Amino acid sequence: MSADFSSPVQTQMAVPLFQTPLDVNPNRKPKPKPTGRRRVFVQIESGFVLGMDLDRIDNAHTVKRRLQIALNVPIDESSLTFGDTVLNHDLSAIRNDSPLLLTRNVLHRSASTPCLSPTGREIQHRDRSGPVEILGHSSCFVRTKQLVDEVVKGIMSGVDPSPAHGGLGGGYYFKNIKGENVAIVKPTDEEPFAPNNPKGFVGKALGQPGLKRSVRVGETGYREVVAYLLDYDHFANVPPTALVKITHSVFNVNNKIQRKKKLISKIASFQQFVHHDFDASDHGTSSFPVSAVHRIGILDVRIFNTDRHAGNLLVRKVKNDDGKRFGEVELIPIDHGLCLPENLEDPYFEWIHWPQASIPFSDDELEYIEKLDPYRDSEMLKTELPMIREASLRVLILCTVFLKEAAAYGLCLAEIGEMMSREFKRGEEEPSELEVLCMDARRIVAEKEAEMTVLPPKAEAEEDGFQFDIDYDDKLSNDNFVFGFGRNPLSRLEEEYEESEEEIEDDVLSKLLMNKCGFGGDNGKPKTGNSGCVGANSSSGYRSANEPLPAGACFVKLGDMNEEQWGMFLESFEDVVVKAFCKRNTIAMGQKQRQRLGTSCQF
Repeated sequence: MSADFSSPVQTQMAVPLFQTPLDVNPNRKPKPKPTGRRRVFVQIESGFVLGMDLDRIDNAHTVKRRLQIALNVPIDESSLTFGDTVLNHDLSAIRNDSPLLLTRNVLHRSASTPCLSPTGREIQHRDRSGPVEILGHSSCFVRTKQLVDEVVKGIMSGVDPSPAHGGLGGGYYFKNIKGENVAIVKPTDEEPFAPNNPKGFVGKALGQPGLKRSVRVGETGYREVVAYLLDYDHFANVPPTALVKITHSVFNVNNKIQRKKKLISKIASFQQFVHHDFDASDHGTSSFPVSAVHRIGILDVRIFNTDRHAGNLLVRKVKNDDGKRFGEVELIPIDHGLCLPENLEDPYFEWIHWPQASIPFSDDELEYIEKLDPYRDSEMLKTELPMIREASLRVLILCTVFLKEAAAYGLCLAEIGEMMSREFKRGEEEPSELEVLCMDARRIVAEKEAEMTVLPPKAEAEEDGFQFDIDYDDKLSNDNFVFGFGRNPLSRLEEEYEESEEEIEDDVLSKLLMNKCGFGGDNGKPKTGNSGCVGANSSSGYRSANEPLPAGACFVKLGDMNEEQWGMFLESFEDVVVKAFCKRNTIAMGQKQRQRLGTSCQF
């Protein structure tokens, strides 16, 4: 009997026992689930994934025990986590199709206790499911489900995927039955520094700080989906993206014990492959449409993208009905894995110096920005991707509020990007104007909390001061700070912290990785590429994509506030932002007035 591939995406299938490593029968109808059952996907530190169904009575120990039996992993001194939450016993808060992570509490293992890999027993205990399962049931995934159908047909027809050779992490092009590229799949355990990275960039466990300190290893795939979900009405042209559990033998496993290739299940981002002519680094930017640059820039500002370089902007020439190509081009933004960090870092916007970014927003773009609701966006992401950490959601809210206020006061995209970017002066990194506003808002919150606190007599006699979770050498003073026209030298704030041996080791790994990839040259000087681009822009002082960010540079943290403090902070932030923009407009008007008077008489 020929196979029926009409519905290969099995997102509601129960879990009987496996008879073969991949027992997929498209003709078999899934058994109905009893009420209260949920399907979850549990990933271990080595990258292997197990899908299982949970009953109401199941708890964290039940999940650990199943993992121990199926994947032959030790569960002593281990933690089952779901985003920010450590699951000690109760699993009632876990939604259907949620990814969980099992981590060892003791990370430094000796040579005598290697990471164990699945044995033959996994064949009897692994879940029975399709080759590709979408995590989540959003209506946004309709197009992605069609792509999954094509990929599954290709897999069942014996069409093998091919590895993607670019980038620092593992990626694979999955094909349809004709052998055409349909999707790019990036397993979370093959990211830079992840345990199964195929390009030698290993050394950390899932959940530890990654290439960016505020983006953890194994969590860039979630952020790829975030960018797609936030791109309402396909405004910025982000390709359809979803988080999946996918099974194939092509995936990399850095395990010498496992000699022969066998089917491996992994959690990965699944994005539509976009046929294009080149990327932005291979083409002059003068032909890029203003609207396309603005729309991508608006998305980058909302999600605080720290990696918008020319290589992840695809360019496709527009064709007419006859198949002939016009001079117009279309921009497709990809690679959003380093957006929404847990702390404010230094973003990188390739478009910041493009002439299109200095053109004012159109009425349609202003209307789109005005309708954005950061609180609704946050709630939507909590529903669709509940593993996203609260600190990242706060960055989304903060940046969207800032974008809305800046656009309302008439700032263009380039001005907004500059206010969010840090500068290097005299070899030191200074906080961005956005970070200075955040520090001012935190100062106001600290003062309000101090007013509500009854101080003992001894404390009242002490010198007046304020304190954050981040320690400062000097008090913050914004009296001489003019937004967009210079920076107060007193605004240089230094974070004092002691690095542990593990942090020092992480810094060494980061530097080695940066040097190997061309991000740093001899004696700490940035390398130049074929285009002659150096690591720092001497005229503007802004960081280049080729210059590594100093490890641990963090001026403002948003995740360390409780809900009450966060609410007070947002209220204070909106007040200081409005005052800053009013002051900025006043100074700008004054400069224009002086220009009208002329400068013909020079003494």
